[in-house]
Amino acid sequence: MNTTHPDLEAQLARWQRFRNSRDTALASDYGWLTLTSFQWLEGAPAAVELVPGLWSTDGSTAVLTAAAADGLTLVETGQPVDGTISATLSDEESLLWVQYGGKDGRQVVVELAMRAGKYAIRTRDSTSPAFTGFDGVPTFAYRPDLVIEASFHPYPEPVDVPIGTANPLVDGVHRSVGELVFRLPGKDHEFRLQAEEEKLGALTVTFHDETNGAAPPGQATAEWRKVSTARPRVDASGNRTVILDFNRAINYPSAFTPYGSCPMPVRNNSLDYRIEAGEQEPGLF
Repeated sequence: MNTTHPDLEAQLARWQRFRNSRDTALASDYGWLTLTSFQWLEGAPAAVELVPGLWSTDGSTAVLTAAAADGLTLVETGQPVDGTISATLSDEESLLWVQYGGKDGRQVVVELAMRAGKYAIRTRDSTSPAFTGFDGVPTFAYRPDLVIEASFHPYPEPVDVPIGTANPLVDGVHRSVGELVFRLPGKDHEFRLQAEEEKLGALTVTFHDETNGAAPPGQATAEWRKVSTARPRVDASGNRTVILDFNRAINYPSAFTPYGSCPMPVRNNSLDYRIEAGEQEPGLF
């Protein structure tokens, strides 16, 4: 398997378009940069930090009781919340449910989430300094030698691997569909990363490397990152290959906010290599 070297100018242009799209998505209204709290709901109606009303759950349903004077309105319709409302989610689902604050009553959106079988709420505040001061994610310089051809070795069946997440109270599961096998410049051994399947057969790998948190100033990365590939191509011999472009390695939301519950890498997805490509540590908290 060889490192690929397409026309560098065109490669750089594609990467810059990718970076522009990535920064634009991060700066979207009520996106990850606006998260300002994470709170579990309890069984008895109770006040919570930052948000008006009384919140609770019976385990299967989340319940909110508020008066019109509290200023809460439904995100979907703008209708004031005056009384008791409820919502039901499946595990890992989220709902931008109610909003309040500011001149237009929409400064803060309250997200209802089901994580690890429990209900929680997260506030998304459009005045968050991480959001208002955002001017792009710092990245390493483009590295054409870290655009790698990898072989994909699918498993006979997907394997569910228990993992941790950025929230120590939330467990996760990595559905491994196979391994990406490749070499990196300057190393004489193969690397293997377990991959998950995304839409249309694309693959994503979540990984640690030796830049995580321990690099010199301006060269550190978040505790883990991920990179996605297109759907594997199958050649005439039946071999499956992908292009693994570490320049497109990105941070999980937990790198931008302490209120994420993002999945950690599976145990074996650690590279004894400095992947000096892709996004760096944003240093927001």
